[in-house]
Amino acid sequence: MLLTGEDREYLVEPGEELGTDLGVLEVPEDVEPGDTLETHLGTEFRVRRLRGPDLFHHFERTGAPMVPRDVGLVIGETGVGTGDRVLDAGTGTGVLAASMARAGASVLTYERNPEFADVARENMALANVDERVEVRTGNVVDEVDDLATERFDVLTLDTGDAPAVVERAPELLVEGGFLAVYSPFVETTRVVVETARESGLDSIVTRETIQRELDVDERGTRPSTAPVGHTGYLTVARRE
Repeated sequence: MLLTGEDREYLVEPGEELGTDLGVLEVPEDVEPGDTLETHLGTEFRVRRLRGPDLFHHFERTGAPMVPRDVGLVIGETGVGTGDRVLDAGTGTGVLAASMARAGASVLTYERNPEFADVARENMALANVDERVEVRTGNVVDEVDDLATERFDVLTLDTGDAPAVVERAPELLVEGGFLAVYSPFVETTRVVVETARESGLDSIVTRETIQRELDVDERGTRPSTAPVGHTGYLTVARRE
C-alpha cells in the first residue's frame, strides 16, 4: 500500500516502520486504505491502495518499464481481460505483465536475464498477481515449438528479436487472437510489420505512441516543453 502526504509517496507493508525527515511512522498490522497515520513529529500520511498506474513508479526497475499510457494502449487494442491466456516476451520490470494480470488474464512471460527475472517475480508478488503470472527465465524463441501446442488469446512482445516470434504467431494464437509488438525503433517495427504480413496475420496497424502534457497556469494553457512525448511504436495484428 502507499502512504501519501507532503507531496511525497512511500510504498510500505503493514507492520513496517517508515523513517523519514518528517518523522518515524509505525504502520499498524491492521491498517486499511483510507486511514490517516501520523509520524512521531505529527506529520500526517494517508493510506492508499496500490493501483495499476502505481506499479510504474514503485516496481523495482531493471530497465525502462513500459509507461502507463502504452500499457493502456496494449490492453485497449487487444481487449485483454478475464479468462484470457497471454504469452508475453521481454518481461523486464514486469509492468505490462502485472497490468494484464490485474485485468484478469493469466500471463506466461519470458525474461532472458536471470537476475531481471528474479526481480520481476518479486514485483509480481508486490502487485499481488504472482498467482496469475508465471515468470520463466529463457528466450521465448527457443520455446515456440512447445508453446504452440498451448495456444494463447494474446501475444505481447517487447524484445529485440520480436520478428522471430511474429513469424510463428499464427501457431501460437487462437483463432481471432491478438498480437501486440512494442518497439522503440522504426527499423524493428518495419521488420515486424513485414513479417506479420508474410505470416498471414490480419488487421495489421502500427501507431507511434505519443502524447503531449499540457501546462495550465494563470497565463494560459499550452503543451509542456518538459516531458518526452514519444515513447515507441506499437504494432497490433490479429490471427484470422
